[in-house]
Amino acid sequence: MTNVNVTSFREDIYNMLENTIKYNEPINVSTKNGNAIILSEEDYNSLIETLYIESVPGLKKEILDRKNDSNEEFVNEDEVDW
Repeated sequence: MTNVNVTSFREDIYNMLENTIKYNEPINVSTKNGNAIILSEEDYNSLIETLYIESVPGLKKEILDRKNDSNEEFVNEDEVDW
């Protein structure tokens, strides 16, 4: 994780954000009132998905139990009526 104060972040915001997006490296921006963490959208979405999976009782266990199942047991995404 990159640590930077808010003044340095402001001076190089474009490059720092591009690096966060490209390399998924979070930025810890410190201010006199506290810190803020900046994540890439990809990392944020992964974090939210993980929290969701953890919040549904039994879902994590089912995923882990079925990770080695044959693909023939599953429905193709194109066949699902969304």
